[in-house]
Parts: sequence; structure tokens; C-alpha cells
Amino acid sequence: MSALYVSDYEKELGQQVNALTDQLNYALPGELRSLDLGQYDRIVLTGMGSSDYALIPIERELIASGFPVWRTDAGRLLDMPDLITPGTLLWITSQSGMSGEVVAVLETLPAAKTLIGVTNDPQSVLAKKADIVVELKSGEEATVSAKSYLNTLVASYRTLYALTGRDEQPLLEDVRAVLPKVAEIIQNRSPVQIVTDRLFSHAKPRVALIGMGADAATALTGALIIKEASKVSAEGFVGGEFRHGPMETSGEGMLALLFGDGGDATLQTLAADLEKNGTEVVTVGPQAYANSQRWEAPGDTPLTRLLCAMLWVQHLTVTLARGNGMVPGEFLYGKKITVKI
Repeated sequence: MSALYVSDYEKELGQQVNALTDQLNYALPGELRSLDLGQYDRIVLTGMGSSDYALIPIERELIASGFPVWRTDAGRLLDMPDLITPGTLLWITSQSGMSGEVVAVLETLPAAKTLIGVTNDPQSVLAKKADIVVELKSGEEATVSAKSYLNTLVASYRTLYALTGRDEQPLLEDVRAVLPKVAEIIQNRSPVQIVTDRLFSHAKPRVALIGMGADAATALTGALIIKEASKVSAEGFVGGEFRHGPMETSGEGMLALLFGDGGDATLQTLAADLEKNGTEVVTVGPQAYANSQRWEAPGDTPLTRLLCAMLWVQHLTVTLARGNGMVPGEFLYGKKITVKI
């Protein structure tokens, strides 16, 4: 493969500043602010893959505000139809609006009191069935989710702010202010390439992504897109669960990415222990855990940190794919939209 070849996936990575700008310029449906969350007996958040993981920060914020919240992927929701009641606010996120499990939820489960659909396709099944549609405005995307994931994060926070009566202008200003940093990271793959080259010097290269709090969304989504885009096995974990079994796979040949605000004691201790056993540890955040390397993700707000951290993971999907002899982002067995259940 020519070193000059740029895959469709890489081209889409370079379009993310424009896609984020389109989301920021999009006016949310006014009906969101008219909803009274107190009228619902529960809020159910669902989606598949990265659409589900992007809702982790939203789940945490709603719980912190005292609302009864369930977040479960749409496949599991099909197995627990009684979770949807006549008093449920159902928030479904699906970039395509056509994922097999999402369509099945819409067609087979009891109707919720109100359905919010967050999607990139206003003509999709989800959009047509939703009471309120929030558009991602991420543009066309042919391969592994990149633009659509970042836009999902922003659209989800904006929807949360509208539902809870918060002024979104400071949020929008924070994201606009970080766009130059987003553009800078997109152009800076070299630190990731250096780490990847070391990883492939080992006979059994492996990747673990570990996040705390809202940053668990990056760890879980990151592991998913690494597998999709590079065909290299990667696993995502939430905080301390890495010690419960997976720790035995660490050591030389493992790259461990830690995501957080830099102040979590669990990740501080884990970083130190991993470095002692020969694991290559990289913190992706505003400050390094223990003595690890760091790829910068500004920590001014959780959202801006999540946006920037995912850019480094995207770089890793490209360098791992090339090291693995694959075209970055090219599907071998699946398609962009997974319609089979």
C-alpha cells in the first residue's frame, strides 16, 4: 500500500471541525425546553455501539440531578421490554436511525410517553417515529463513525441542557473555543505513530482503554472503533474493573490508554502499577497519571475533553491499521449500517 494513499476514513477525520461547526450552528427543536422531566416515571437512554456509549456522560448528569435513569443498549432493551412504561421518556440515539436493534425497539416495544430521536438522517425510521427529532448535522459518512460520534457528543449535551432548562450558550462557546485545538490535534499524528511502532515490535501487541466517569465513553467507544477501523483487538474498561482479570493480560506488548481529568486515585495507582510491569501507559487528558506519557486533551469541561481525547484514539486507529496491513476504516465483513440483529 502506498504511503501516500489516504483512505476515505482519514478524509472524514479531517472534516470534523466543519462537522462540529454545523452542529453548533444548528437550532435545537424548541419542544425540548417545553418538556417537564417531572412528568415521567423514568428516563431510558438507548442506542447501539458508540451511540450508546456517547450517552454515558448524559446518564451521569441526569442521575446527579436526581432523575430515575436507565441506560442500556437497544439489543438489551429488546430483552427487557417492561423497562418501557406509559410514563417513560425514551431517548434513542442512532446515527443512521436505521440500526436493526433500534428499528426493532421502535416496531415491537410498547410506546413510551415521549420519544426523542437523535440521528443524522431526518428521513430514517427513528426520525419518522420520534416525537422530537434532534439532528446530528455531521454530513455524509461512509466508514467507521468519526464525525458522527463527535457530533453525537455535542448534540447529546445540548439536548440535556434543553431538557434541564440550562443555558446552552456557555457550552457552545466552550466548544467553539476548543475548535483550534481540535484542528491542531487532527494534524498531529506523529506522537501516536511513535507509540504504535513500539507496540508492533512485540510479538503479541494488545490495547486496553480505561476511563473514569464521563471518560468511560471514550474508552468504550475507542475500543470499538479500533477493532472496526484497524482489525486489532482492543478492550475498553471502566476504571477499576481492569484489575478484575484483565490485569493479567498487561505487561510488555500492551498499550494502555487512560482517560480522565488526571485527578482520579484509581487511575493514578493503576498507571503506576502498569508501568512497573512493563506496560506502555499513555494518559489522554489534561494531566498525566503517575509518570506516564500524555497526549493532551484540555480539561476545561468534560465535553471538550471528550472531543479532543477521541481525536487521539482516531489517530491510533489509523496507525494500528497501517501497522496491521489494513486500509484504515475499511469494512471487511460488515457495513456502515448494521441492520441485522
